[in-house]
Parts: sequence; structure tokens; C-alpha cells
Amino acid sequence: MGELITEVRGKLSIPYRWSYGESLTRFFEETKLNKRIMGARCTKCNKVLVPAQKICGRCFAPTQDEWEEVSDHGRLVSFTTVYLPFPGQPTDPPYTYGMILLDGASTQLPHLIREIEPEAIECDMRVQAVWSEERKGDLYDIRYFKPEE
Repeated sequence: MGELITEVRGKLSIPYRWSYGESLTRFFEETKLNKRIMGARCTKCNKVLVPAQKICGRCFAPTQDEWEEVSDHGRLVSFTTVYLPFPGQPTDPPYTYGMILLDGASTQLPHLIREIEPEAIECDMRVQAVWSEERKGDLYDIRYFKPEE
């Protein structure tokens, strides 16, 4: 058996521009300016999509005019702890990334989980957002989620 690979080194530069579009623009304006999470409600299946989307991915109906505030508290549905460093990571390993179902939402929000040891994290545990003091209108307006107090 060969040596265990513990690190992959490389350099990658891909310049690009990406537009949020109408739904994500409003979603991130709300996190930045009002420190609240808004979901887009599907006009057909009634699901609340977080992050907001213009079209429901389940039934392909529009959501644009149906907005609803959801909680910044929720339930950790699944998670993974990353130990291997690679380019483009949100932080230095080890770190845990989870799928969070916010109260009032029908879809899961991916985000970092902190203030808990990886061994203590469990599916279905309650978590709450830790907001950034200086919000920019991106996913990191919420710094991370931590166990609910």
C-alpha cells in the first residue's frame, strides 16, 4: 500500500463575474440591511425556498412576489467535518459544514457550524445564526451557526 495523501497542492485562477439576479439580490439585501432571512414562497406547492429562488426547483412555478421571513434558528439536518486542506476553502481545516433547515423554511441552507467540537455535533440538533457585525450582502453575513442557547 502507498503513502496516505493528506494534502493536495495546486494553484487555480478563474476570473469570473456572477450576477445574483432578482431573488438572490433581495435575499442578500435583507441579510445585509435588515439582518433577517427572507424565503421565496412557491405559488404552486407553497414551499418556502431559502436561499430565495425565482423559480421553484420542485414544481417550476414562480416565487418572485411571495416573500416570507424565516427564523435564523433551525435544525441541523446533515453535516460533514473537513480535515483535508484544499484551495478555496472558507476557513482552515478542520471545520464542519452543515445543511440547516431554518424554522419556517422548506429547503436547507448550507453553512459553517462552530462553537462545538466536531465529535459533539449531531443531526437534528438545534442551531442558531451568528451574524457578522459588518455585513456585505453575501452568504457570510451570517458568520456561522452554533448550538442553540
